[in-house]
Amino acid sequence: QLQLVESGGGLVQPGGSLRLSCVASGVNFYTYTIAFFRQAPGKEREGVICISSSGVNSRYADFVKGRFTISKDNDRNLVTLQMNDLKPEDTAVYYCAADSRLFGVHYCSTEPRYEYTYWGQGTQVTVSS
Repeated sequence: QLQLVESGGGLVQPGGSLRLSCVASGVNFYTYTIAFFRQAPGKEREGVICISSSGVNSRYADFVKGRFTISKDNDRNLVTLQMNDLKPEDTAVYYCAADSRLFGVHYCSTEPRYEYTYWGQGTQVTVSS
């Protein structure tokens, strides 16, 4: 069993930055692929970015290219999502998710066909002036 807790959300002006953290409790964190999803009011949940269990590779949605980066610290059970140049359309609840059986150690994906097993409670990100 893995428990995930996100933090770091808040209100930021357009062009600003936020750093989200996803801390996991449980064993064998190094075996888990981690992803961030988001859901805005009235919209479906969408994949944002993910990082392989090894922490070596990541993949991201086109709409965050060049703005968001993700890192994984297997020693601290921590994944960090750095969000720069935030836009009003980035406003959403952000969730981290984890799974240990979907992918190999150097691959990840947020495509809807992959169902992550463990989810955090979400953290609100609001981008507004």
